[in-house]
Amino acid sequence: MHGTQPASAIAPLRTSLMRAALALGVIACGLGLRWYGFPLGLPAFVVKYGGSLLWATMVFLLAGALLPRLPRGQLAAIAAAIAVAVEFSRLVHAPWLDAFRLTTVGALLLGRIFSLWNLAAYAVGIALGVWTDRLTHPAKGAPHSSS
Repeated sequence: MHGTQPASAIAPLRTSLMRAALALGVIACGLGLRWYGFPLGLPAFVVKYGGSLLWATMVFLLAGALLPRLPRGQLAAIAAAIAVAVEFSRLVHAPWLDAFRLTTVGALLLGRIFSLWNLAAYAVGIALGVWTDRLTHPAKGAPHSSS
């Protein structure tokens, strides 16, 4: 069995790749919502907070891709800490930071305006990430669905 790696070494890599792929899908959905939500006639609430929800889902999945061995609860805590830090960073105003926030990338990554409602959207987004992760990575010993 030369050249093969034990399953325990492959599993985290597979988990990381799956979470990264899911994160890319979430990013595509988030960009689609931000760019096409209003032209499609979606309410502002759905576009604004749907984007925040998907952003937090992405943060959870990327944390999971980078730290595949951590349990979901710890990943959720890390994602929540990042989300809270980013939201409260909007209260900090430095010329270079405000200039970055005015760019498309800066607005998508950091946002522009502080809102406590975003924290609620982030909590739902992280819960969505945990749920999605459970569907794609059932616990060891858990029954797998064939459908």
